[in-house]
Amino acid sequence: MGTQIVKREGIHTMDFETKRISVSAKRQITIPQKFFEKLGIGSEVDCFIRGDELVIRPIRTNEFAEEILKDLVNQGFQGQELVQEFIKMSSKVRPAVVRMIEEADRIAQKTSGTGTEKTREIFGDVMED
Repeated sequence: MGTQIVKREGIHTMDFETKRISVSAKRQITIPQKFFEKLGIGSEVDCFIRGDELVIRPIRTNEFAEEILKDLVNQGFQGQELVQEFIKMSSKVRPAVVRMIEEADRIAQKTSGTGTEKTREIFGDVMED
């Protein structure tokens, strides 16, 4: 495992650690323990393709929880009804954000350059490197 400094197309410089890992015959990988602990990975991760990269990241369940709860309380939900509505609303957040980022990427790819700059400009606060 080593630390590499990577400069992507003059946009910005990122520091990150890399480790080459094996893929089993069943297409399985083992996340290095150091990465697992550093990222606070639980029992599930989000896995998606970004360009020619496979991205695996921890699920962030609290991203919008506070805003959802405030909105539901303002709508008058209480008790068990509040809990059920919160679960329902929370399950819709991540797919909506993923769709918005994918759409922004498609639009940005049509612009000059790689499109990464435009996507980061629009969604930088919710994206992870």
